[in-house]
Amino acid sequence: MAVYALTGFSLVSLLSFGYLSWDWMKPSLVADVPTDPMEKSPPPTFSRPPHIIFILTDDQGYHDVGYHGSDIQTPTLDRLAAEGVKLENYYIQPICTPSRSQLITGRYQIHTGLQHSIIRPRQPNCLPLDQVTLPQKLQEAGYSTHMVGKWHLGFYKKECLPTRRGFDTFLGSLTGNVDYYTYDNCDGPGVCGYDLHEGEDVAWDQSGKYSTFLYAQRVSKILASHSPKEPIFIYVAFQAVHTPLQSPKEYIYRYRSMGNVARRKYAAMVTCMDEAVKNITWALKKYGYYDNSVIVFSTDNGGQTFSGGSNWPLRGRKGTYWEGGVRGIGFVHSPLIKRKRRTSWALVHITDWYPTLVSLARGNLSNVPGLDGYNVWPAISEGKESPRTEILHNIDPLYNHAKYGSLEDGFGIWNTAVQASIRVGEWKLLTGDPGYSDWIPPQTLTNFPGSWWNLERLTDGLRKSVWLFNITADPYERYDLSDQRPDVVRTLLMRLVHYNRTAIPVRYPAENPRAHPDFNGGAWGPWASEDDGEEWEGGGEPLKSRNKKKKCKICKLRSFFRKLNTRLMSNRI
Repeated sequence: MAVYALTGFSLVSLLSFGYLSWDWMKPSLVADVPTDPMEKSPPPTFSRPPHIIFILTDDQGYHDVGYHGSDIQTPTLDRLAAEGVKLENYYIQPICTPSRSQLITGRYQIHTGLQHSIIRPRQPNCLPLDQVTLPQKLQEAGYSTHMVGKWHLGFYKKECLPTRRGFDTFLGSLTGNVDYYTYDNCDGPGVCGYDLHEGEDVAWDQSGKYSTFLYAQRVSKILASHSPKEPIFIYVAFQAVHTPLQSPKEYIYRYRSMGNVARRKYAAMVTCMDEAVKNITWALKKYGYYDNSVIVFSTDNGGQTFSGGSNWPLRGRKGTYWEGGVRGIGFVHSPLIKRKRRTSWALVHITDWYPTLVSLARGNLSNVPGLDGYNVWPAISEGKESPRTEILHNIDPLYNHAKYGSLEDGFGIWNTAVQASIRVGEWKLLTGDPGYSDWIPPQTLTNFPGSWWNLERLTDGLRKSVWLFNITADPYERYDLSDQRPDVVRTLLMRLVHYNRTAIPVRYPAENPRAHPDFNGGAWGPWASEDDGEEWEGGGEPLKSRNKKKKCKICKLRSFFRKLNTRLMSNRI
């Protein structure tokens, strides 16, 4: 009991008196009136379009970078951030596909139909083909475009592949997670396949190479073979530090004193990724790109706390709409920044990179109406106010409805059982079930025997469906003000109603047995004919087949796979 009491006191003390070295109370730099995302900003003053390197890490927790006080060594990220602009009011999405789709399209997921969950390997689904992507806009501006790493935006048709969505070259995985060495991915018992692709072909010959190293080496090769006189865009979507927790032994040895095994392996993966970023930066300098380059670093969602990640001192984890799920690590490093070596509190969202980077590239945004992102380069480079005043974190009509939510609790204008979250100015509203709501210090990540840190859930979350926080004054989300400020709750609910009117139907089709890797040479890849129509309709319900004979064939295939899985499981046992 003494241990529990001491640790509990430490948590309360840290939350009460402040844990971080920077000023959480500093107000965000936002305007009072929403700005038109298409409003033109002054063109950049540099002479040539810059080379753009966008680095996205996977499942890296908010606490898991050196300059956030972590016990994990990230000297490269620390140096790049210190010499550039740290984004400390930067938001992403709580899971993989939504963040990536919003980066690539500049649109909220309610405007692409991807507002529920992720795109799974066997779903006939991908980033909507009518969306003009970021790399396509950069190609129009004269850029060479390359992607290295994790796609996770669907692949059931060839039209969905990165090389058909604006990238000149691609080396990486199409699914959500693979083995770091063998590149195998199992989507259920017996449904396993290889997932590493070079362009539109399976890269069998690369098996055995640790993905973090492989991807950094590919970036160096791209830079070596390209001319720095011509603009280039490289999207580096590291698999790290998503599970499985795998790292070369020499990196794990550095953290041998860590008692938590998951944290030890995770830390090794973060440090390994940091060194990969170092090698990429070195290549930019070696081959003559650096002086005219912009490096953007971003995480894709909060850390997964039971897999080694830490979002301390924020509340929640990956997959939740608490700050621990949606506040990201972000910074920009560039010789072209006018006001370097500072921390920015400008409100920035992952959708903002689309118009910001296209504007830097001197591209044309007039033919892509309806963007949800803003050009935030003046806020980043010059310290001006951000044009962004609010963020729709999401509205997910398919997520499990909260037991105690109702239209009545939403003033008759919003059903609070629906999972949704929005930030307007300093205020943040959550409705429905926001997800796992605790604060988890790094040292208690897994196998901790106490339950003292469940206090907030036990006393506050059992019969609620509405939460309101002043995020500027209360970044840890400790003080729910929904009862004290019903006027603010109502105002933010009206904003949710406004956004919901613009939402398109959810794209979340049923899995299709034709996607099984055994039908595709043992690898994950496109399985639908280019002539196949869309196999989904609004609300996530699969379209009923008009062809009874075709429907019968699908039934037989499903029966076949049930028998196949049974045999495979029997052989394993």
